[in-house]
Amino acid sequence: MEFKDKYSWGGWSNCLYVSNGEIDLVGTTDVGPRIMRYGFVGQKNIFLEIENDMGKKGGDEFRLYGGTRLWHAPEANPRSYYPDNGSVEYKWDGGTIRLLQPVEASTGMQKEMILKVAPKNSMVEVIYRIHNKSLWPIKYAIWALTLMTKNGRGIIPQEPFQKWEDNLLPVRPMVLWSYTRMDDPRWIWGNNFVQLHQDPDSDSKQKIGFLNKLCWCAYYIDGYVFIKRYNFNRDAQYPDYQCNTEVYTDPNAFELETLGPLQIVDPGNYLEHKENWYLFKTELGDSEEAIKKNLLPLIEKTAIPERRDNCLEKREESTY
Repeated sequence: MEFKDKYSWGGWSNCLYVSNGEIDLVGTTDVGPRIMRYGFVGQKNIFLEIENDMGKKGGDEFRLYGGTRLWHAPEANPRSYYPDNGSVEYKWDGGTIRLLQPVEASTGMQKEMILKVAPKNSMVEVIYRIHNKSLWPIKYAIWALTLMTKNGRGIIPQEPFQKWEDNLLPVRPMVLWSYTRMDDPRWIWGNNFVQLHQDPDSDSKQKIGFLNKLCWCAYYIDGYVFIKRYNFNRDAQYPDYQCNTEVYTDPNAFELETLGPLQIVDPGNYLEHKENWYLFKTELGDSEEAIKKNLLPLIEKTAIPERRDNCLEKREESTY
């Protein structure tokens, strides 16, 4: 495993670089916690880089930066938009990066990201934690948002079709925002998948959410397929009318988002949420049949054992 600190990238001079020879990651320590690059070595960064934010740090202005970030849900301004413009602590143990943000002054919460890079192939396990460092219980959920490079399309699976006589009950909620337009041409409402295109020439925002019991979502761009795998707790309450998966786009960005359950967290405890990332090179095609043929074998290949994620755990102090 190759690791570099003090790695210059994107205008920041204190980034972390990790590679297993197949994929590489770049995380920031001047701001964050953020993972700003994920891709095959020497190839396209599939994460978005916000050009005007590159290399900036400090100040009270919220900056999007790009890459993968960690928020607390439900969304609220200013709570969710606490600027991550300050430096973060890190630890590297030969296969795992830990990034720890200072306690947020206005919320009393502290964000942590732990990334475990597989010795080979493209898999990265990402563990998100938000600690309650305040003096009172707080109800929140972990919200993992990944900004994808422009001009691609997000793909969310539909629940398997069943005949009326086989199942009379609904299979999942689909949630709309006040600015969601069902007739926007960026949407493709298929029987097997819901797709949302990122279009830099569009003039509006779009968002939708699901309780996604199939536990995957994907983004396709220029022959690259990025897959997030995760689980859900069928007994839990999720934010946004029971959403554990959301997609958002505007002219400047596309976000592939997963959420953990809402829980009341006592002081000194934390919430945890996990994703597995995978990256493949393949052509998906445009038709539903082509996507089924080319994408679903990759989904099966990346299946993870069922686990009870997003559980409330007693916080233990870490040494950095």
